[in-house]
Amino acid sequence: MGIPATELQEVPPAQLGQGLLARHVAMISIGGIIGAGLFVGSSAAIVSAGPAIIISYALAGLLVLLVMRMMGEMALLLPGTSSFTEFSRIGLGDWAGFTSGWLYWYFWIVVVAIEAIAGANLIRHWIDLPIWLIGWVLLALLTASNLFSARTYGELEFWFASFKVGAIIAFILLAAGYVLGLGSGTGPNFSNLTAHGGFAPMGVTAVLAGVTTVIFSLTGAEIATIAAAESPEPARTIAKLTNTVILRIVLFYIGSILLIVCIVPWNEIVPGQSPFVSAMERIRVPAAAPIMNFIVLTAVLSCLNSGLYVTSRVLFTLASRGDAPRSIVVVNSRQVPARAILLGSVFGYLAILASVISPEMVFAFLVNASGATMLAIYIMVALAEIRIRRQAEKNDPGKLVFKVWLFPYSSWFAIAGMGAVLVAMAASPELAPQFYLSGLLFLLVVGAFFALRSKGQGVRA
Repeated sequence: MGIPATELQEVPPAQLGQGLLARHVAMISIGGIIGAGLFVGSSAAIVSAGPAIIISYALAGLLVLLVMRMMGEMALLLPGTSSFTEFSRIGLGDWAGFTSGWLYWYFWIVVVAIEAIAGANLIRHWIDLPIWLIGWVLLALLTASNLFSARTYGELEFWFASFKVGAIIAFILLAAGYVLGLGSGTGPNFSNLTAHGGFAPMGVTAVLAGVTTVIFSLTGAEIATIAAAESPEPARTIAKLTNTVILRIVLFYIGSILLIVCIVPWNEIVPGQSPFVSAMERIRVPAAAPIMNFIVLTAVLSCLNSGLYVTSRVLFTLASRGDAPRSIVVVNSRQVPARAILLGSVFGYLAILASVISPEMVFAFLVNASGATMLAIYIMVALAEIRIRRQAEKNDPGKLVFKVWLFPYSSWFAIAGMGAVLVAMAASPELAPQFYLSGLLFLLVVGAFFALRSKGQGVRA
């Protein structure tokens, strides 16, 4: 299984259009790592580890950087690949392509539902309607934009991401000025980094455990590798983006979190409430809460928009491989996989409905079962990269124009790091349900592949 003994396989180009421009793909990659996890979810992370949470973000960012670098390397080696999940198929075999594709589709379907609900909760501050109804309307609007054309998705995501980036940069400049004492006459003040129990008040263990929670807020950069397939030079675009992803992580995550813990004592941050609002209130920014609500709403809509896009493209790729019904491999006159988009949208509606009818059972199961799936997918990608890289070194070293640093040690380090995160999840009372349900989902998907293969057929109806 996996790559043959003599040469690397190359996946035929997808039958999609090439309507995305370089600026679209660049902003999609940035927008993929800036979501509600940064603006709101970071509060719980800060409380769990104190100011030293910035180390947790740095370690998690390193793991994501290495995975993205691997994807860039494989994109140039296999320029016709339509989705990064296909790297697992090429390196490890059809079972890995089937498994990573369906797990990735499932992960983003759940994200679509979660983001629609989060957006509805924010909008309900202004419009008094049921949460599920607002969520369905948001889903319908962004489904329509995805159905229109890839260019429409790219343009909408470009402006969503531009707004998020602009908000982050404005916050960083404002907060940095406050911390450095510019204009106040008080001079630089970094005392909150150590004034309340020290830099790592919960100890080193809490810092390492923090990686377990923050790494999930950093996932999403890989969306650009799927979007790049609909741009004129996909392989080079991916390689270029993976070179700069660490700068974005450092600037947007580590930079903003560092400034927050400098401005606000970590023990005064409330889990579930945006620490950005707390920092802005300390700086005396007028209407900090409404401003942040609007920024978070933009981030939520961006994630919802990207979720619908990426699920349709992954499902389209699965169908083209016979791992989903062949009838899905159809594009409309604008070269958009309409059936794949609509199918993902239907599942999104059902998941939102489940959050109303059975929030503690069905919806909780859906969310928990997606908890560790991205790490499983990343590990398969890393294992595939090791095999593909070694095969390339053996057959055609000249093709290795973009490489993972310190191979194979960095690749094995990434695998070990993500494996350690999974072990930590299993050992955590709060995260263990996610680990075990995600593991069950993984086994079910692998079992489905072998069950279908044993019958001598794929999902080809």
